[in-house]
Amino acid sequence: MAGYSLVRKVHELEERCERLGFMMCPSRHNYTDSVAVIPKCANSLPIYSRDAELFVGTLEQLEVWIHGIEWARDYDRMIKLSDNTKRERKEQDERNRILVSILRDEEIKIKE
Repeated sequence: MAGYSLVRKVHELEERCERLGFMMCPSRHNYTDSVAVIPKCANSLPIYSRDAELFVGTLEQLEVWIHGIEWARDYDRMIKLSDNTKRERKEQDERNRILVSILRDEEIKIKE
């Protein structure tokens, strides 16, 4: 089975990206053998633009990048700086801020 280990590696990276709120996709740049990572949906990682490429590189570079993010989150949890509940609360606060901004803009347009 030639290439099976590469397929397994890609699936593993996709799962790790999914857990972190990211999605793997082809890069918009014409780099050969490069993948990009973007937020998986509008509700995921609301502080980033939906189409922002947060990472562009090879699969090996992506593996190192994801490992760094996982390490940072584990370290934050270990020193009790942050946890998933706090992170989700901050993300929801940002979604709420964006929603209020949109509603205010709509209200201004209606008054005009």
